[in-house]
Amino acid sequence: MTEPTGLRARKKARTHDAIADAAITLFLAHGFDKVSVSDIAAAAEVSKPTLFRYFPTKEDLVLHRFADHQGEAARVVRERGPGVPPVTALHRHFRAGLDRHEPVTGLNDHPVVVEFHRLVFTTPSLAGRLTQYTQEDEQALAEALDPGPDLPARLLAAQAIAVRRVLARANWQRIAGGRPAREVHAEAVADADHAFARLG
Repeated sequence: MTEPTGLRARKKARTHDAIADAAITLFLAHGFDKVSVSDIAAAAEVSKPTLFRYFPTKEDLVLHRFADHQGEAARVVRERGPGVPPVTALHRHFRAGLDRHEPVTGLNDHPVVVEFHRLVFTTPSLAGRLTQYTQEDEQALAEALDPGPDLPARLLAAQAIAVRRVLARANWQRIAGGRPAREVHAEAVADADHAFARLG
């Protein structure tokens, strides 16, 4: 008797989440380099081959949390309203993320989020892997701006992705320094307005 597709999908999702949660818990407690894949598999009660079916690399155990935002800038540009310039659409989207205190903007002071960003920003192998995500985002945004894409589109895409990254890191640094997100919000908005105005 075969298992229903819906049930299989739910079991896979639970396994994925269990592995990811175990990994993040161990990494935050002990550091990325001091935790082995075997440690994570044991904590999640799965085999190493099973773990690697869900996460191809150790770095992906952390950076999968960025996957929900992969290609986001390109989507924002493609779905913008008539007559809305691309930079304006990206600016509005980032501002909305600040207002919601989305972790990807750096403006989130939940202790786990702050420590998660610290883990990513201070671990060389994670920072290197994150660069690959960034390059993929740049390419997707350039193609959304111009299917070619031509040089101006590639330059604008690189600058737009860099602006988001720099703003997010600046917000995280303020919060990691002990300031609450609600206090940092006005500065984060002012910085975003300035940066996207310069980009435009």
